[in-house]
Amino acid sequence: MDERARQPVSLPRNGPTVSYWQDPPDRIADHRTTEELPTSADVVIIGSGITGAAVAWNLLKHVPVPAPSDAAPRIVMLEARQACSGATGRNGGHTKAASYRTFTHHVATLGVEEAVKIARLELANIQAVQTFAACHNLAVDADVQPCNTVDVIYDEAEWEAAKSAVQAMRDAMGPEDAAARYELYSPEAVEEQFYCPSGEDGDKVYGGVGYFAGSLNAYAFTVGVLRMCLARGLNLQTGTPAEEVSARGDGKWEVRTPRGRILARDVVVATNGYTAALLGAFQGVIVPLRGQVTAQRPGSNMPFGGSLPTTYSFIYHDGYDYMVPRPAGSRYAGDIVIGGGLVRAENEGLDEYGTTDDTTVNETISKYLAEITPKYFGENWGEDHPDGRVRREWTGIMGYSPDGFPFVGEVPNASGLWISASFQGHGMVLCWKCAEALVTMMAGRRDGVDDDLETWFPSAFRISEERMRKRFLGRLHTSAKPAVPDNDSDL
Repeated sequence: MDERARQPVSLPRNGPTVSYWQDPPDRIADHRTTEELPTSADVVIIGSGITGAAVAWNLLKHVPVPAPSDAAPRIVMLEARQACSGATGRNGGHTKAASYRTFTHHVATLGVEEAVKIARLELANIQAVQTFAACHNLAVDADVQPCNTVDVIYDEAEWEAAKSAVQAMRDAMGPEDAAARYELYSPEAVEEQFYCPSGEDGDKVYGGVGYFAGSLNAYAFTVGVLRMCLARGLNLQTGTPAEEVSARGDGKWEVRTPRGRILARDVVVATNGYTAALLGAFQGVIVPLRGQVTAQRPGSNMPFGGSLPTTYSFIYHDGYDYMVPRPAGSRYAGDIVIGGGLVRAENEGLDEYGTTDDTTVNETISKYLAEITPKYFGENWGEDHPDGRVRREWTGIMGYSPDGFPFVGEVPNASGLWISASFQGHGMVLCWKCAEALVTMMAGRRDGVDDDLETWFPSAFRISEERMRKRFLGRLHTSAKPAVPDNDSDL
């Protein structure tokens, strides 16, 4: 893993695989607010995914529409490729916390109070995104669906750990706390209610865990937020990769691009898995990991024509897959969007770490994902669609940290350089609230605002030199089993 963490990180590559959600591209995909790149700004945001969009929104949300020229802060957003062309526009569409699967680890390494804070933040993030979409007329276009989800568990040890973790959350938070509400299902209930029987080839279902979650088209949601920001004065510059960020002696930052340089008081790095390409201090600290997703036409026997009322995860002894059925009324309603399969690749997916190549797919994972849906649903799958099972397949680049938490805050020893990145493939239940926290931190440093961040934002998420010195060992939190000793090794 040390070798993979040392792989030089590149900027986003040209010619990426086209995700299901990005076809056709949104009308702002290649937007440039001004023909020339501005030479100065109050804030430069690097990255136009959900984090960049949420940061921009929190900076601009009180500006009236249309934005008066003297009222809006001068905010420039740089995007290397098309708007929302990175991980946000490439994920599977889940807003799913699965907090019970990390809770015992967090208790063991951080303490009960911090573990509770993380679980509540994850649920609050889901609810905030769903509420925002409903209040700003984005829910229909972005297919935002509050719903329940189920984790179907195929490993006895994982099932026992899941039951213990759910009880631990109830004990710590109280059974009525929304973040601790889980329902446990027997194998028979999993088959009857969720259509997943034990397989004839030995894939035995041990039980299921149900809880509140949701699904959405994250690409449509995020470009919708970006359009709202444009109306409030955001200057979006696509096709403009940030190549270097450097401090000047006058308290400002200089961002170099192929189209020129721009000076700013504050720079926000929202580049997730690509961060080390821009900030060398994050090489081996935020490690890219390539994920893979397919969109499959439903089999002929699938209940509800494939538009199942719940989303799914399938948990086995060394990994998991996740699945989002496309809701009724949406484009390609009934399609099954399923991703995962990392540990099914050669060397358990080791070569997927450290790569930023989303222009291609891993053929071993492709084969696995294409074959797995009939195994999970058995006779409930039926015959494949006449046009074939797989409609679309693509990859995307995630970002992982040594301790399994995002980095949020002002980069150490770099006043005015901010970051919110490294979401462990869990961004849709972290990014929105992390962006809110980051903007609160920015306002507090500038204006001395007395905020209440400590009451809801986990201190484990705040960036620190100590966290950046830890050694990267791979994905954490892939099991509900009790924690191993904390990773406190220096690089």
